[in-house]
Amino acid sequence: DTRTSDEDVSIETLSHCSSFSDTASVADEGGEASEDTAQEDFQYKLKGFIDSTVDKSAKTRQGALDGLKTAMATRILYEFISERRMTITDSIERCLKKGKGEEQRAAASLACLLCIQLGSGIESEEVLKTLKPIFKYILADGSASIQARQAVATSLGLCTLVAEDDILDVHATMECFENLFTRAYARMDGTCPSISPQTSQLYTNALLSWALLLTICTASQLKDILRKYLPKLPKLLESEDVNMRIAAGETIALPFPFNLVLLVVPIFDDWDELCNKLNALATDCNKHRAKTDKRKQRSVFRDVLKAVEEGDFQSETIRFGTERMTIDSWVKKRTYDAFREFVGSGMNYHLQANEFIRDVFELGPPVLVDSATMKAMKISRFERHLHNSAAFKARTKARSKFRDKRVDVGEF
Repeated sequence: DTRTSDEDVSIETLSHCSSFSDTASVADEGGEASEDTAQEDFQYKLKGFIDSTVDKSAKTRQGALDGLKTAMATRILYEFISERRMTITDSIERCLKKGKGEEQRAAASLACLLCIQLGSGIESEEVLKTLKPIFKYILADGSASIQARQAVATSLGLCTLVAEDDILDVHATMECFENLFTRAYARMDGTCPSISPQTSQLYTNALLSWALLLTICTASQLKDILRKYLPKLPKLLESEDVNMRIAAGETIALPFPFNLVLLVVPIFDDWDELCNKLNALATDCNKHRAKTDKRKQRSVFRDVLKAVEEGDFQSETIRFGTERMTIDSWVKKRTYDAFREFVGSGMNYHLQANEFIRDVFELGPPVLVDSATMKAMKISRFERHLHNSAAFKARTKARSKFRDKRVDVGEF
């Protein structure tokens, strides 16, 4: 679980990250000089982590990757990272190719955080262009470490959402995920293939990334993909793995709170059977299942059933700083959960200060950020804007078609 590994880093790393986040209060007491000193000290530590990613010791390399992950999850470091983007990308590539399971997992997660820091545009596109072939190779390699494949299944999805500049390439990446999660389908006789818990987690991660990319497909692609896969997704509801069942339920619910019901309903072979299955999972009393699994499952499937039968969504409000954001659709929930998996407890900070994440959730420019963040963001805004806007505009247009509740069924 990426969120856990992000938080499970050395005390030293966390103390340096928190000392950087406290620079605003230091500045109040000791002025600009104190703030500069704190920032220089923090950047010195970051440079040390970057250097250590090529150390001979695997343990040192992994510690360095984790240190960089924590820093990127808790701070806006655009200028620092932009200057060292190629070096960091090279380190990630080397660790993915030559490292073992846990090191590869850390490297894959760092790739995501690097893209989140850089935002949509040329720089993150270059990162993805370098790493995508390695990601796809690991994902398809049955002999690769299962931990590495699980991490890559999640990271490739989010990196593609942030950085892919061609919607056809998005579709090609979705096919890589399809090749995995479709292996978990229940057979015609209703029995499930025998899959280890680790492999089931890989297939679940692939399904969640596939669902994430579904949210940025064009209308015509969406129509074709839904027709092909939506009738088969209920086969995953039979899985022995509670996480797979939940991921399948949330993916089935994805198009429903929008005006897509006229398109979606006729796709299913047996609508009543689907509703009965969802209802059974929402009221599951199966004795051989763990109580916590049942509780989690029932809660999710009550919401899924409501979405499918009534086109309704249980809204949730996220508060950060002086602002708030309402998660009012399965699409927004899938997107929010995907980012939160990587930035963890830093999500509220990124919602306040990360321009890219604010654009994704249509929050407008940052309202109020601390002085340390302002300093880190001082690179010419206009220059960056010109650099990234063309690529971002195209992606936003594609994304909004699916996110906008007022999407016209006629488009399909």
